[in-house]
Amino acid sequence: MKNVTHSFVFLAHWPSAGSFGLNTEILATNLVNLTVVVGRILSTIRNSEELRRGTIEQLKKARIRLQKANLINATSISLEQLEKSKNETLYFEKQRAMNQVRQRVFQQAVQGALGTLNSCLNTELHFRTIRANIDILGSLEWKR
Repeated sequence: MKNVTHSFVFLAHWPSAGSFGLNTEILATNLVNLTVVVGRILSTIRNSEELRRGTIEQLKKARIRLQKANLINATSISLEQLEKSKNETLYFEKQRAMNQVRQRVFQQAVQGALGTLNSCLNTELHFRTIRANIDILGSLEWKR
């Protein structure tokens, strides 16, 4: 055990010029250790600040992308609604046009029929038609 103690004492007195030595000054050693620890802490803080800035930038970019995606989604929904509204309007306009054509055809048919009846019916034909209808109605009543 004495040899081991002498070895440490020998190392403590060894000159430090380019060789390894044991520093026995406890305050100087702690100061060096504290400097290393504080340096590591400062380095970690610097790295954390850089990571924080990078994360904030990524968050800003993600928010911008989200806003763009929301805008695209809202625009897509609006376009779908406009397309649906356009199709409904076209359908109703088609129905309205078809109804107008039907009414016009019906009016023309009625006018044509009235014109034909007015041109073909004279008083003699009119009286004969009335007598024929009266005879038909009279025979229907007798059959009952």
